[in-house]
Amino acid sequence: MKEFTNRDIFKDLYGDMMEFADRISSVLGCPITIEDGNHRLLAYSTHDDTTDQARIMTIIGRRVPEKVINSLWKDGFIPALLKEDVPIKIGAINDVGLGNRAAVSIRKNNEVLGFIWALEVNQPFSEEDMDFLQFAAKEAKNQLQQLQLKKKRKEAGHQEFLWRMLTGHYQEESEIIENFTKFSIQVPVVFSILVFEFPKEINREVERYISYMLTTSQKINRFLFAIDHNKLILFAGSDQENSPSFTTSIYDFIPFFILEMKRRFGVEHILGTSGNMYKNLMDVKSSYEEAQYTLKMKNIFPHDMKLILHYEELGMFQMIETLANNKQRHAHPSILKLRAYDLKNQTELLQTLTVYLEKDCNPNEASRNLHIHVNTLNYRLKRITEVGNIRLKDPIQKMSLFLDIKLNEFDAFHKKN
Repeated sequence: MKEFTNRDIFKDLYGDMMEFADRISSVLGCPITIEDGNHRLLAYSTHDDTTDQARIMTIIGRRVPEKVINSLWKDGFIPALLKEDVPIKIGAINDVGLGNRAAVSIRKNNEVLGFIWALEVNQPFSEEDMDFLQFAAKEAKNQLQQLQLKKKRKEAGHQEFLWRMLTGHYQEESEIIENFTKFSIQVPVVFSILVFEFPKEINREVERYISYMLTTSQKINRFLFAIDHNKLILFAGSDQENSPSFTTSIYDFIPFFILEMKRRFGVEHILGTSGNMYKNLMDVKSSYEEAQYTLKMKNIFPHDMKLILHYEELGMFQMIETLANNKQRHAHPSILKLRAYDLKNQTELLQTLTVYLEKDCNPNEASRNLHIHVNTLNYRLKRITEVGNIRLKDPIQKMSLFLDIKLNEFDAFHKKN
């Protein structure tokens, strides 16, 4: 049984987190790792050969591997650490190279500043060991508060830099490269802007969740991010030109982020989009505007845009706003005829045509969506061709009808809002 009687063991550290970890290790007789609230490595104690793969990879990568974090979430250990300030014991998770250990969160009020992890060596931790671990977490609070203040000042500088790029402040690409160097951030070869829209304004708590997700996820190389009311704006890049893996990572990260924000933190109904990928850093503003435009389309056309995440996927919807604002635009005569017929006869021919076109002229899917029999649909389609003078086998006419219907939806959205 290990004992500690000197409660002044952490005196005179002066912010030396490595020494802090060593002093915990000297009392518990086991390897210690200290992380910030986003599982980035802050300090670790010296150790002999008694360690595990997860700890080795954390030290090498300077942060906990994502697969380890995912396993700890799945098994309920991280939720427990975020909820309680008492140490917990964690059984081995062999699939990710994690041995038996104890852990405790370092807190300031309800905010988690970091974690202390103690690797079990020869025997299970005693109740007294767990008490000391909790005491160490309270002592670590002051150490981590200083680090957190430095981190916030650094992030404030990063956000101002990002906003200057987003708003087209810089006149030359060399100015932007100079700032990347100033902030010790690697200059990307290719990049894209991602925008996530939250249902409500992002408060401090949700911002901490966002920071956690962006730091722990290794699916994209996150360079910079900023919060704008209910939107998260993310600058992501790659140091490899024409890297297909970067394209894939952007495509994968958006649904991953949305799903995990809901699963881990209960934050739902997030929309995510991205602009085109560019090489010239003067195009940051363009990528941002494209991501914003894609987000706008997802709000106006939620059903059409359900699976759309990227500006390049919009197709003809890239031109919807320009066409809607064209003063020489005229309503499609067939649409006017169907609308007048429906109004006079209390029918739903225009709605039927809309659904039929949206379902790529598939009668089974269209009838299912309209909750009518396919024979009823066929009868309505016959009336639509007669009343509207429409050739449903003419791809050009079908395209023009679909476009006009979407332009009308665009107009209706703006009148309503």
